[in-house]
Amino acid sequence: MAAHDTVTGLDALELGPARDSGFADAARRVWRATWPKVLAIALVIGVWQIVVLAEWRPIFVLPAPLTVWEELVDVVPTGEFWDAVALTMGRAAYGFAIAVVIGMLIGVAVARFAPLRAAIGSLITGMQTMPSIVWFPFAILLFKLSEEAILFVVILGAAPAIANGLISGIDYVPPTWKRVGRVLGMRGFALYRHLIIPAALPSFVSGLKQGWAFAWRSLMAGELLVIVPGALSIGVRLQTARDLNDAPGLLAYIIIVLCVGIAVDVIFNVADKSLRRRWGMLQA
Repeated sequence: MAAHDTVTGLDALELGPARDSGFADAARRVWRATWPKVLAIALVIGVWQIVVLAEWRPIFVLPAPLTVWEELVDVVPTGEFWDAVALTMGRAAYGFAIAVVIGMLIGVAVARFAPLRAAIGSLITGMQTMPSIVWFPFAILLFKLSEEAILFVVILGAAPAIANGLISGIDYVPPTWKRVGRVLGMRGFALYRHLIIPAALPSFVSGLKQGWAFAWRSLMAGELLVIVPGALSIGVRLQTARDLNDAPGLLAYIIIVLCVGIAVDVIFNVADKSLRRRWGMLQA
């Protein structure tokens, strides 16, 4: 018997209808999350072509979409391109994973201990609003031009958003749920592991999504400012294209950065909608 078939009575009313996990259903959900972004890209390309035809800037400064597309076709199949993508995405995944751990620890600690919230609650929000580029002079002073300097800023960019998302989710857990958990014998870590964290999950997922956005922006700024010798990342490719006045190559890599951001956003949106549907907060 499936797990959702064992949920009966009032518990069943708290959950949304169960969803088939087949490939066709997953493909439909991904398409529903993707097509508005595809339409937006098409509109941007149309406006871009109109601006090029109007000769607002010389063609060697602002090339046509077709020229950039040809550059993409030439660049994407190369091993150098995939090495750059692998390096950048590895940095992003590693930094974001550390930020998730730090953000969760800070979020739980601040939500649980009122004196700690009074001490650093506003500081976390203040750090979240700071532009990531502000940290780079200090990061370079601490770690020189190294991977650690980039990682330092990526973590500082993402962790406050993740912590705030978890804090907000924990704050909105109904007190009656906590009392029920204690009646059932949950204390300390078990209470958070089995009740509070799952209840805060929708807000936490939103915090993860926002944290990823901060991490990705911090990483792109870092790769442009902190050039690590021998590490030919996407940011280095962007800087090289700028130095060589290679407008098609520069725009091609900007589009690649945009596509990565859209792809990750689609994944987060699918996860968020699935979670909200399961909690009965979204129509099937």
